[in-house]
Amino acid sequence: VTINGLGDAAAIEQERAGIEKDFGVKCRYSDANMMDGAAVTAMIHEAEEAFGSLDILVNNAGIQHVAPIEEFPDDKWEAIIRINLLAAFYAIKAAVPGMKRRKWGRIINTASAHALVASPFKSAYVSAKHGIAGLTKTVALEVAQDGITVNAIAPGYVWTALVEKQIPDTMKARGMTEEQVKHDVLLAAQPTKEFVTVEELAALTLFLCSDAAKQITGATLPMDGGWTAQ
Repeated sequence: VTINGLGDAAAIEQERAGIEKDFGVKCRYSDANMMDGAAVTAMIHEAEEAFGSLDILVNNAGIQHVAPIEEFPDDKWEAIIRINLLAAFYAIKAAVPGMKRRKWGRIINTASAHALVASPFKSAYVSAKHGIAGLTKTVALEVAQDGITVNAIAPGYVWTALVEKQIPDTMKARGMTEEQVKHDVLLAAQPTKEFVTVEELAALTLFLCSDAAKQITGATLPMDGGWTAQ
């Protein structure tokens, strides 16, 4: 397994070592910058060299910024597109040749309910996630006869650091308290009124990697508490 992400070096090492201990697998950490296409490509090739193959790719990198369109910083827009969309493109592009040679592969792209619907003040994020849905469909068609499936998971609000970090910007943009943002904005669209859990997303990811899901490809699957059913 190769993992990637930002954070405290000690915390990352604890996570890496924990994966090895809990699951009995070799786990590598890559500090590849998701803003840099060449670095993403190199990360994929290094994983293939380290393990002999790359069979499952999960594109999960993401950042967020909330602002009205006329106030949206250019650098924030570009960073969101690069990390949330272009990084997935570069990773898929690098991983597909090996998967084709082996006639097997699973690609899971983390999209969002915002791959299917929109919300105010999130123009860059919504654009990137709609792009992920389109990328998923297109690549799925291209590799449909190569034993490779390509799917996206479209979560509603999951209680993660990414969601937590957007609360202050939303408070400012809407003139709300933290509790109002949580209940009247974040969970307003989810009929279940519950955050999706990381464990639920992991279980769906595992299913999509299984043989039972080999005829599911090109799909963007909502896990959003009924949000996009409305």
